[in-house]
Amino acid sequence: MAATPVRVAPKDFLRVADLTPAQLAHLLDLAVAMEDDPHGWVDTLRGGSVACWFAKPSTRTRVSFAAAAARLGLNPIVLRPDELQLGRGEPIADTARALSAYCDAIVIRTFAQREIEETAAAASVPVINALSDDHHPCQALADVLTVREWFGGLDGVRLAFVGAGNNVTHSLLEAGALMGMQIVVASPPGYAPDAEVVERALAIAHTTGGTIELVEDPRDAVNGAQAVYTDVWVSMGEDAEREQRLRELRPYQVDEELLALARPDAIFLHCLPAHRGEEVAAAVIDGPQSVVWEQAANRETTEQALLFTLVTGDWRGAGA
Repeated sequence: MAATPVRVAPKDFLRVADLTPAQLAHLLDLAVAMEDDPHGWVDTLRGGSVACWFAKPSTRTRVSFAAAAARLGLNPIVLRPDELQLGRGEPIADTARALSAYCDAIVIRTFAQREIEETAAAASVPVINALSDDHHPCQALADVLTVREWFGGLDGVRLAFVGAGNNVTHSLLEAGALMGMQIVVASPPGYAPDAEVVERALAIAHTTGGTIELVEDPRDAVNGAQAVYTDVWVSMGEDAEREQRLRELRPYQVDEELLALARPDAIFLHCLPAHRGEEVAAAVIDGPQSVVWEQAANRETTEQALLFTLVTGDWRGAGA
């Protein structure tokens, strides 16, 4: 007899810290199962739909969510702000209630984390943060799955993030803490991750055996690391600061010399899009230690697992 599904919180996925270690591990395990049988789940949610509301440009997130939804039998409905009544003054809560009547889940990529939280508070269906200025939790799912696939586990793995603390860094800190990893972030003064996020990650790491460390010298972070991660120096909405950010972050470029300080079997990660010659040298991202394309591919399978789990509420014993 099949086990009775365990239906527990969270209803939504707004930040990685919404999960317990067991729940995050469950999503990674399910993603691997779905990757092994990519067309075996197409009837599980057939006839349903998912609203994909994108207020920011997107390549990987938009396409991977559409592909993930289709592999579950869901119809992805991609929406731009100018196609919704939000632009004419409709409250977010009203939009969320209406979309809940038509769709099985709502995926949002926007600027303010507050907008996603307001949507989740009003919606009766799961709401997924597909990127905000504060968090990029779906990217973190693919990140830790890629590291786990490469090293066979996550506990104690040392990952160095080099560059400006941002939404990617925040979600990576939370995911690494949940999985008992050693996360070291190297940033220049004024570019460290948000203090509240760091404090939460430290609290989680205290319970899992992981570690969180902030340093200024990128060499200190990369020394002995098993994974080295960077992101663009100028994100969407930061164009006015472009010249200053490029100047102050220049010493944090991941080039061959810096990567050589990591372990010989170290991998290089990047959430993409990448700017070769800025945050990363072409020889690194296009070199033999780069796993960025495997990392990008893992967006689809982890999002498929996330959609399935949230829509069905089936955590299969992952617990609260």
